[in-house]
Order: sequence, then structure tokens, then C-alpha cells
Amino acid sequence: MSKWNEEFFIEKGLLLTAISSVIVIALIIIFIFREGLPALQSVGFFSFLFGMEWAPSNGQYGIFPMIIGSLGITALSLLMAVPLGVFCAIFLSEIAPSKMRKILNPTIQTLAGIPSVVYGFFGLVLLVPFMRVQFGGTGFSMFTAAVILTVMILPIIVSVSEDALRSIPLEYKEASLALGATHWQTIKNVIFPAAIPGIITSVILGMGRAIGETLAIIMVAGNVVQIPTSIMDPVRALTSNIAIEMGYATGVHYNALFATGIVLVFMIIVLLVIANYFHYKKKVTIGGGYL
Repeated sequence: MSKWNEEFFIEKGLLLTAISSVIVIALIIIFIFREGLPALQSVGFFSFLFGMEWAPSNGQYGIFPMIIGSLGITALSLLMAVPLGVFCAIFLSEIAPSKMRKILNPTIQTLAGIPSVVYGFFGLVLLVPFMRVQFGGTGFSMFTAAVILTVMILPIIVSVSEDALRSIPLEYKEASLALGATHWQTIKNVIFPAAIPGIITSVILGMGRAIGETLAIIMVAGNVVQIPTSIMDPVRALTSNIAIEMGYATGVHYNALFATGIVLVFMIIVLLVIANYFHYKKKVTIGGGYL
């Protein structure tokens, strides 16, 4: 009886923990909507979402340039980080000697623990002047922000992708080698395809970190509300806009910043739904074709 009671309390405790997580997220979303909806009602949803001017002093609250800035920075950082991260994961899981792996793994994990303000200072002191000298302009740009984000999300992609590659049963590799395939052919045709669902998961996690990053982006992106015509133009991200202006915003301006948060939440949800769709679609395909 006591054993049954213990299992009952453990089960209910775990259930309560799971429910509390959902409740906390729901409360956050409700709070954001409660504070942001007045701005959407005052400005108009489409005027707010597709407006080209952000000038609170003149009553203009258009966030479309910042949506483009956020998506541009995220896309550029993923474009650089995903190939680097996947190749690094393949090297660590399949090629690197054990001694090298013992050095590289802690180093990569250390990168994940560095505060974003340190990355921001690094970009401000070293990367921005380098970009200014090499490409002209101020050095503050969407590309500069993307480079910093690439370094920040690389440890996530490497770690999760490496775990996915290592989780593939050893029998797959042995069977491929027994059929006469080389080590590289086995990696390319057997191990990598079977690990794609886990690799997509790493990309999803990296994307979430990239689109939600604030402080480092503020320090290197330039924070100019405009639609960039090139990757070397300064931009302002949605998260940066909230962080920069929340301290002194009042009235509709205050509500507009929360409405920006609503848009950001929906952007993240849409991107995650799309990424998860491809994740599960690929998982089902692999389950039918490889496994």
C-alpha cells in the first residue's frame, strides 16, 4: 500500500509539474495580449504589422522593417551556422580521435555558457571595426549581427547534431562497411540520413535562440528602423526594439511594444510549426525507408 501511495504521489507530482509549465506559458501569453491589444485596436492590425514607419512621438507604429530585420538576421545566422555545426558534429562523432574530442567538446560547450553581453562586446570592439575597414560604412549591420549569432547558436547545433549522429545503431555502420562502402560513403549515405530528424531538432533550437536574442544584437546591428537593401545595412530587430524603448514608453507606445511581443510570439510559433512539420515528415520518411 505504501509503495502504491509513493507511486501515486510521484505520478501526480510529475503531472503537476507538467501542468504548471503550461500554465506559466499561458499566463505569459495572456499578459502580453492584455497589454498589447489596446495598441492593435488603436493603430489597426494591418497598419501596425505592415507599417513602414516607427515614430512613437508622431503616433506612427509600423513594425514591418523590424520583422524583416529579425528574419534576415536569423536566416543569415542559420545559413552560416547549420553547415558549420553539422560538419563539426560529423567530425566529432565519426572522425575525430578521442583525445581531440575530449578537448573540442568542452570547448564548444563553454561557448554555450558565455553571456550574450560578452559576445556583444566582442562584436562591438573587434568585429564592427573589422567590418568598417573591410566593407565600408559604420560596421553595424545585419551581417555583423548574423556573424555574432552564428557563434552563439553554433554550440547548440553541434551538441544536438552530435548526439543525433551518435544515437544511430552501430549495426547500420557495420552493415554498410560489410557491403564494401567506405567510411565516408557510410557517413553520407547511412549515418547522416538516419540522423536528419535529430539534426533538424538542433536547427529548431538554434533558430529559437537566434530569433530571441536581444543584447548582443543591440550592440552590433545598428538599430536603424529600415528595410535593408543589402546585408551590410544596419537594422533593428523586434527584440531589440522592445529592450531599447520599454524603459521610457508610456501610453500607446507602451502597449505597442507589447504588441510587438505578440507578433514575435506568433513569428516563433509559425517558424517552429514549419520546422517541426519538416522534422516529423522526414522522421516518417526515414522510418519507412531506412529503419
